[in-house]
Parts: sequence; structure tokens; C-alpha cells
Amino acid sequence: MQIIDKGMDNESHLLAVSGRIDAMSAPEFEKQMSEIIDHGKQLLVIDMSQLEYISSAGLRSFLVIAKKIKAASGQMKLCAMQDPVKEVFEISGFDAIIPVCKTVTEAMV
Repeated sequence: MQIIDKGMDNESHLLAVSGRIDAMSAPEFEKQMSEIIDHGKQLLVIDMSQLEYISSAGLRSFLVIAKKIKAASGQMKLCAMQDPVKEVFEISGFDAIIPVCKTVTEAMV
């Protein structure tokens, strides 16, 4: 798993995640996302176009992050998911908890 910082403005932060988020990488993913939220951004957009796989541990990390940013009066949006990852989010019902957009541009609005 690799997180690439694609920039930010006053209120939002755009990141790209690649590889896999599984039991081995989920704790580090959660830690890095928490640090970004702690910097006070109101909108966290995660480009998932290069994420190939997510496990239940990865889903748990997204839930923890979504709760943390909501508690800070912010919002997280996911975008550009590959079909296998999108299917996991849909089957688990996470797409009803965390907004999922088709493109980065759509998510930044």
C-alpha cells in the first residue's frame, strides 16, 4: 500500500492510494489518514483508482477514518474505484456510509 499526496487547498486534501489495504497495511493506512485529519482539513478525497484489493481490515480502517473526520465536522469522499474494490464496498454496505464518486472532479465538489 502506498499513499500519494496529490495536494490540498484551504479546506480539502486529495490523496491517492495504490496497491492493497489488508491486515498488514491497514494499521499504517489508518495512522497516516488520522495524521492528515488532525491537520484540520474539512474534506478528504481519496483517489482509489490504483487500489487493487481491500480486505475487511481495510474496510475497518475506512470506517474508523470516516468516524474520525465526521467527529471533526469534516467529510471523506472516495472516488475512481476499480470494479473489484467497488464491489467490496457495495456488498459490505460501506458505499452507504462513505460517499463514493466516479471521478476526482466529482468528489472535489
